[in-house]
Amino acid sequence: MRNLIKLLSSIIALASCSSWAAEKEVSSSPEVPQAQVMLFGTFHFANPGRDTVKLNVIDVLTPENQAYLEQLTEKLAGESPTHVMLECDPSKQKNIDKKFQSYLNGKHKLEVNEHQQLGFRIAAKAKLNGVICYDENQVHWNGEKLMSYMSTNAPVRKKIFDAEIADFGTLASKQHKTLPLRQLLQIDNSLERDRKNMNLYLMVNDIDSGEGFSGADASVSWWHRNFRMYANIQAKAQPGTKVIAIAGSGHTALMKTLLATDLQRKAWDINDYL
Repeated sequence: MRNLIKLLSSIIALASCSSWAAEKEVSSSPEVPQAQVMLFGTFHFANPGRDTVKLNVIDVLTPENQAYLEQLTEKLAGESPTHVMLECDPSKQKNIDKKFQSYLNGKHKLEVNEHQQLGFRIAAKAKLNGVICYDENQVHWNGEKLMSYMSTNAPVRKKIFDAEIADFGTLASKQHKTLPLRQLLQIDNSLERDRKNMNLYLMVNDIDSGEGFSGADASVSWWHRNFRMYANIQAKAQPGTKVIAIAGSGHTALMKTLLATDLQRKAWDINDYL
């Protein structure tokens, strides 16, 4: 009996040592760093005219602006991003891949859009294999019902809303005529511009409240699209990654609020580089 007790004691001691060793090995292993996400807001360089706010944009192809874009993308690439994500539809990924590879081979001249002027440059300088389209075009801002309701039932509010959009476009167009590219990008990524972008949707959110909620439903449709876009970012922004996601400032304004509350990811501020 005494020998049995000694044997059991030895087994328990050995198991405890093994358990301690395993725990020690796990605890001493390096922790995988939290994912970092940079939301880089910008105006659309090619100015396709699809945005609610209309403006005339600066020419990014001037020698001065091209020099600035080279400098900016060099700094961002120097931070070793693991992914560069673009506001383009995933259905266009193959075409984007083809152009990027052609650019790497010195056979493609960068087109006038932020996808290439920023995204291609950063990814190439960072020696990445490609860029990633993360837009969501199945859900759009659905404002037809809201506009119809305001025209009939709240014409004063519609007039105020239309004036706000027009003033926004006038201000932005003036800035693009008078300010350098660097300052324009700083404005697009400022807290003031973020609030102004989001306010366009919130200022009519209460329209038709308690009845058809056409105002809130229109706002939700915009939030819906951006939640999907952010989901695409989250899928790539896993522990150990450094993601740069480029999009129109109307998108990044909202997605910044999501990133700020995302405990699995850390915001990486573009303003430190502009």
